[in-house]
Amino acid sequence: MMRAIPATIASLLFCLLCALPGAPALAEEGKAQPFIVESYYRIQWGHFDEFMELFKRNHYPILARLKELGQIQSMNAAFPVHHAGEDSRWDWRMTIVIPDRRKLDAFEKAFAEVTAELYPDAAKLKQEEQRRFSLLLEHTDVPITLDDLSGW
Repeated sequence: MMRAIPATIASLLFCLLCALPGAPALAEEGKAQPFIVESYYRIQWGHFDEFMELFKRNHYPILARLKELGQIQSMNAAFPVHHAGEDSRWDWRMTIVIPDRRKLDAFEKAFAEVTAELYPDAAKLKQEEQRRFSLLLEHTDVPITLDDLSGW
């Protein structure tokens, strides 16, 4: 049952990758190109601390282990300094860089293995992850590309 969470994430990453402009051209070059995704979270008022507690307990350890294994090149979190209107606010952004967009299948496999290794009680993890996601008003994953401006 826990396979569904990593499979869903990997499927999402793959779909987002295919939707990127120039993705086929990048693959043809034969060079390792990073896959970068920014995940934006808008959390119900009054539930930010609970959301972050669940994230730090159940999801961050998986990401940290994947970074140790080289499946994630880098990751960082950002928080807005000032308020925004309800229609445009986000509470937290997580940016993850996967070193080679051609190896998302290896990332999916490693994600599933690490999840099983760190969380042998799959039912408890599923319950807590469902709770974490129930605290969200909105969650958006945005694949991005970075451009070197030195050649402009």
